[in-house]
Amino acid sequence: MVGLKEELLKSIWHAFTALDLDRSGKVLSHNLCTVLNVPHDPVALEEHFRDDDEGPVSNQGYMPYLNKFILEKVQGNFDKVEFNRMCWTLCAKKNLSKSPLLISDEDAFKVWVIFNFLSEDKYPLIIVPEEIEYLLKKLTEAMGAGWQQEQFDHYKVALNTSREGLSAWELIDLVGSGQFSKGMDRQTVSMAINEVFNELILDVLKQGYMLKKGHKRKNWTERWFVLKPNIISYYVSEDLKDKKGDIVLDGNCCVEALPDKDGKKCLFLIKCLDKSFEISASDKKKKQEWIQGEVSKMLVMCNGFRFWLVLTANLMRIRTDNSYFCSKNTLGKKKSHANKHHNTSVHSLQLSRKFSQLEAAAARAAEEEKKRLQTQVELQDRFSLELEREKMVRQKMEEQVAQKSSELEQYLQRVRELEEMYKQLQEALEDEKQARQDEETVRKLQARLLEEESAKRAELEKWHLQQQQTIQMTEAEKQELENQRMIKEQALQVAMQQLEQLELERKEALEQYEEVKKKLETAANNTKSWKDKVAHHEGLIRLIEPGSKNPHLITNWGPAAFTEAELEERQKSWKGKKATSE
Repeated sequence: MVGLKEELLKSIWHAFTALDLDRSGKVLSHNLCTVLNVPHDPVALEEHFRDDDEGPVSNQGYMPYLNKFILEKVQGNFDKVEFNRMCWTLCAKKNLSKSPLLISDEDAFKVWVIFNFLSEDKYPLIIVPEEIEYLLKKLTEAMGAGWQQEQFDHYKVALNTSREGLSAWELIDLVGSGQFSKGMDRQTVSMAINEVFNELILDVLKQGYMLKKGHKRKNWTERWFVLKPNIISYYVSEDLKDKKGDIVLDGNCCVEALPDKDGKKCLFLIKCLDKSFEISASDKKKKQEWIQGEVSKMLVMCNGFRFWLVLTANLMRIRTDNSYFCSKNTLGKKKSHANKHHNTSVHSLQLSRKFSQLEAAAARAAEEEKKRLQTQVELQDRFSLELEREKMVRQKMEEQVAQKSSELEQYLQRVRELEEMYKQLQEALEDEKQARQDEETVRKLQARLLEEESAKRAELEKWHLQQQQTIQMTEAEKQELENQRMIKEQALQVAMQQLEQLELERKEALEQYEEVKKKLETAANNTKSWKDKVAHHEGLIRLIEPGSKNPHLITNWGPAAFTEAELEERQKSWKGKKATSE
């Protein structure tokens, strides 16, 4: 908890120093309680920051309130990135350089968090040249560029002559100026900063997309894997919003490569105590990086402590056994030395007692010596014969061993041949098994084809029956149509007869029409002549004709028999006749 408190204090220090003294305590306290998931105590806050005759109590120090009411209640169940972003928001606007930088505001925030992680635990916070070199090396390595040691040495000398280190904002200016990342674009620098941020701050050792086999449906789904110390988490995508599960890396886990199967390549397996995870990398390089690199390192770290305990116990047992054996050997040597001294004393006493008997035994000794020499010659002869016999036996044994070796070699050769034959038989059995499987597959295919053929034949028979029924229906309809045709032909003959009769009647009517027409023409001619006569008559007689559309002339006796225009015409005619008569 002390390390967590020191880590939080660095970010809080930046935010506190950026705010005004009169309002920094209250504003910062509200925000800290929110992001750190600490219950807010407004009574204690107002009590600490109340005004008295000498001014606000907060001038006596903000640290007592921060330690007592906020930091001591922090449980660690908060988002560190969100906490750092809140502190960054409070201090960045005031301190961040206005000059254009090669990095974005988000990258500047990540550099600021890395600064808090690497800076010294003394205030005001600075980062020493050694940590600057460490950070720049990691950024250069992440960008895939070469480290310029000579250039940094010059920069380090110039820095040491003026001050001990850099502040957070000077470090951001250094990274954003591109002094140690020349030739790199913004995207490359941003990716490098993000990689170092994930490693140092988020404890992300490795991350990337891979395929994972499901435990229930056995389907392969793409997941975003994130490796941290002692755990691998996998998400739906790299935004880390939808977490699907975790793989806990403990002493019971192991990782091993798998051969390609089910159309998937670059497979490896992570075995845990309760379940196993089959994963497919995008290529062999990524597969080796995950297997031989980071995951194996984590498993070694997890198993390291247990191995150290076993090794320590074995060393203690060996030391105890060695002490026991050393003490036992020492006691044995002492006991052997005492026995040897005792035996020597007894032997000396026996020699002194038998010294007087040596002279009497001299003669017997000479005779015994003679017998001994004779016995020795006999033994030598016997030993010579036995030696010859042993040589012959040894030669026979060597011949037998050579024969046995040859037989063994033949036997081994036979065994190898049998093993080769066994392998061939296994291959033949596998081929036969495969052939049977193929035959079974073909048989099933034939059965399926026969079933399909039977179904098709039944369908064809059904169609044939329907066709026969249709033909029969067609024949009946044809017969009925033939009958209708005969009826219609008869009706047509009757109609033709009627048509001929009508044609005769038409001719007769036409003749009558011609006669009537002639009569009408004669009558019309007669009527015209009569009409002319009437028109020239001076009397009041007038033919009755359809009325004119013009207004009629009205007389004292009612409507006249002629129009006003006709009257004028007749007046003109009368005047002309009168003038002629005069």
